[in-house]
Amino acid sequence: MTVETGVRPVETSRSLDSLKSHNSSRKTQLIIIIICVTLLLTFFVSLSSGSVSLTFTEIYQALRGEGAQINQVIIWDLRLPRILAAFVVGAALGTSGALLQGMLRNALATPFLLGISAGAGLVVVVLITLNVFLYMIPLASWLGAILTTALVYSLARTGNGIGVERLILGGVAVSSLFGAIQTTLLLLSDDGRIQRALNWIVGSLNGRGWAELTLASPYILGAIAFACLLARFVNVLNLGDDLAVGLGIPLGRSRLLIGGTATMLAAGAVSIAGLIGFVGLLVPHAMRFLFKSNDYRLLIPMSALGGAMVLSWADLISRIGAVELPVGAVTALIGSPLFVWLLYRRSF
Repeated sequence: MTVETGVRPVETSRSLDSLKSHNSSRKTQLIIIIICVTLLLTFFVSLSSGSVSLTFTEIYQALRGEGAQINQVIIWDLRLPRILAAFVVGAALGTSGALLQGMLRNALATPFLLGISAGAGLVVVVLITLNVFLYMIPLASWLGAILTTALVYSLARTGNGIGVERLILGGVAVSSLFGAIQTTLLLLSDDGRIQRALNWIVGSLNGRGWAELTLASPYILGAIAFACLLARFVNVLNLGDDLAVGLGIPLGRSRLLIGGTATMLAAGAVSIAGLIGFVGLLVPHAMRFLFKSNDYRLLIPMSALGGAMVLSWADLISRIGAVELPVGAVTALIGSPLFVWLLYRRSF
C-alpha cells in the first residue's frame, strides 16, 4: 500500500529555495545595518579624538552652539568639515572603483587606472612649482583629471566604439608620461615647493574645510546617485561584450557614461584630498566578500558606504600619534599588505 505524503518534490525544492533567499536577504540587511551603525560610531569617535579629547557631552554642546568657545571652534571649524570630507572622498573613491571594476571586468582596476591621478597630479605640480594660481589648486586638479581621462578615451576609440584593452593601455601610457614630467618638475623645484607638492600627491585631509566641501561635494553626491542608476548597465557589461550586445546594450555609450561617472567621482575626491590610493581598489572587493554577490545594484551603494568608513578610519589613525600622517600614507600602509594578499588569493 502506497502512503501519500501530500508533499511534492517540486514544492519542497521551491520551499528550500524560498528559505535560502529569505535567509540571504536577512543576512544582507544585517550587514547593511552593521555598516551604517559602524559609520555612525566612527563619526562620533572621530569628533572626540585628536590633540584635544572631547567627551560626548562636550561634543553635543558644541554641536548645539553651547559650551566652551574653543570646543565649538574645534568641532565646527576643524573636525566636522574634515570628517565629512573623509566621508565624501571615501564614498567617491569606493563608488568609482566599483564602477571601473565592473565596466572593465578587471578585479584590480582602480579609479586612477584611466590616468586620473596622473592628470590631476601634473596640474598641481605645475601650479606649485611655478607658484601661480595656488588658490585654484582644487579646481585645477579636477579639470586636469577630467581632461586626462578625455584624452585616454580618445586614444581608446575604435571603429566599434571604445575598446577595453586600448582604454587600459592608453591610461598606463599617459600615466607614465605625466609621472615622468611630474618627477622632472619636482627635481627642478626648491625644497619648500617640493614638500607642498608631495603633501598633495600623497593625499591629506589636514586643513580641509567647508570651502572644499561646498565646492566638490554636490557634484560627488550627484555622481554617486547617477552611479546607482547605472548599476544595471554595469551588471550587463560585467557579463561580457557579446552578451551585452545581444541584450541591446550600446557598448560605447555605456562605457562612456560609466567611465565618465567614475572619473567625475575620482576627480572630485582628488580636488578635496589629493591622490589617495587603495580605497577604490579594496573596498569593492570587501563588499563582494561580505555580501557574496556580484550584483552592482547592491555593490555600488555599499562601496560608497564602505569607502566612507574606511577613509574615516584611516584619517582617525593618521591623527592618533604625536605627528600627524597624511591619510594617503595610512591607506597605502594598510592597503599594500591587503593588495599582496589579494594577488596571492588570485594566484590559486
